[in-house]
Amino acid sequence: MSTWANLGLQDSASPLMEQLIFFHDHALLILVMINVLVGYLMFMLFFNYNLNRFLLHGQHVEMIWTILPAIILLFIAFPSLRLLYLLDEINEPSVTLKSIGHQWYWSYEYSDFNDIEFDSYMIPTNELENDGFRLVNVDNRIVLPLNSQIRILVTAADVIHSWTIPALGVKVDGTPGRLNQTNFFINRPGLFYGQCSEICGANHSFMPIVIESVPVNNFIKWISNNVNS
Repeated sequence: MSTWANLGLQDSASPLMEQLIFFHDHALLILVMINVLVGYLMFMLFFNYNLNRFLLHGQHVEMIWTILPAIILLFIAFPSLRLLYLLDEINEPSVTLKSIGHQWYWSYEYSDFNDIEFDSYMIPTNELENDGFRLVNVDNRIVLPLNSQIRILVTAADVIHSWTIPALGVKVDGTPGRLNQTNFFINRPGLFYGQCSEICGANHSFMPIVIESVPVNNFIKWISNNVNS
């Protein structure tokens, strides 16, 4: 989860988030190179007193400053398009999770198991335990298996919500009357925190999301206990 004074991105917990971080660093490097070049040219322009009284036009210069930015944009566009298609690719999911946004909580259904569905509310500050995190802890966590392809279906019952987990590189809008889907692959165990990233209305209480990633055997035990109960 994000911590105090954290200026960078969170550590990735999925291959897609790793690719997003790589693309972020790639684009940032290009921006730094452009800023250095433009800054150098502007700095030298202030101290350049040479004049060329025969310079009436600069076709060669105009060709350079037209073609060069187009080539730079291609270096950004091709990795961006590749990543865009990767984010939309869904490969035979092992588990399907349905998330329904309400004001101001989430409802979850494990579509592969008919009897498992629950609501997930934010724990109020006065009910938090000593090791709890304010405004991001919930009473019912999502339990998902490790190293498995997960598909999530997102919708909303009232207004537009957004199911967002930064560590997994997932952000899906939940729109009333529409079913959106995406996928992710959790490659390490732990707790991953997120929130609704839409401005859903007055008195919005963050609508936190907590995923607990566990080994497949533990997930099967959790499923068995909840089905039987």
